[in-house]
Amino acid sequence: MSRTHLTGGPRATGRPRATARGRVGRPSPVLALPGVLFFAFFALAPMALAFYLSFTRWNGLGDPQPVGLANWRKLVTDDRLTQSLTVTVALTVASWVFQTVCSLLLGVWAAGGQRNRAILSAVFFTPFLLSSTAISLLFYALLDPNFGIIHADTLGTTDGAFLALVFVGGWQFIPFHTLIYQGGARQIPEVLYQAAAVDGAGRLRQFRSITLPQLRNTATTSGVLMVVGSLTYFETVLILTQGGPGTDTAILPYLMYQAGFKSYDFGYASAVASFLVVAATALSLLMVRLSGFGAMRSTREGM
Repeated sequence: MSRTHLTGGPRATGRPRATARGRVGRPSPVLALPGVLFFAFFALAPMALAFYLSFTRWNGLGDPQPVGLANWRKLVTDDRLTQSLTVTVALTVASWVFQTVCSLLLGVWAAGGQRNRAILSAVFFTPFLLSSTAISLLFYALLDPNFGIIHADTLGTTDGAFLALVFVGGWQFIPFHTLIYQGGARQIPEVLYQAAAVDGAGRLRQFRSITLPQLRNTATTSGVLMVVGSLTYFETVLILTQGGPGTDTAILPYLMYQAGFKSYDFGYASAVASFLVVAATALSLLMVRLSGFGAMRSTREGM
């Protein structure tokens, strides 16, 4: 009896097979053209324009006047930049910790088979459907010292305003990251938990030894989105605190807004915007590099 008959067919070579319509090949680059054009028009072009304006003096009227590196020298020596950068980093770290812990626990829970899980998951996801402006106005009314639910000037203190920004941002975006963790948790093979249960591992040990390692790449993806989102906070700060009290919550995007739309110095505002883009990109790449996500190794290897 031949080997082909025993194995049920020819040996697999690992290469794409030909089909009745032709050879299986790579997708046509034309399919990506709409997405590439959309990204180029709405992302790359504005960034290129902002970078160009950072070397000019422009008040929004007339033609921009080239000034060389004047705006960048001003950026380096501006004390407001140091304070805004400090506040931005603190807000980013606090938001990342708060949102990661909550969304991870909720996502793992939502991936289970609890009663009414689907209904509760839909309710939890509702805040993400609202706009940042609507949510900020809602919490601004709730935190009003005279007519709100808390009869204290929460937004009038440095700690209160900072914690309010962290909480409001988390309230809006935790549902989105919960959905990411829920999808990642559902991809974990059930056999791993069954084997751990046979070995006597409890739920806490299973969570620490199975769930967390398997969600490493998911955590990286979610973390990058959290960091970039925190670096681009604007509506929440503008409506809730307006950078106050004083300048204690004046993050980089708010500094850019003040320079551009209050001082009408669009050249300097463009320099702040360009610096923010570079910082966000570098931080994202650093997170991907340190986490090993770029290697794209499967967490289900060997299954």
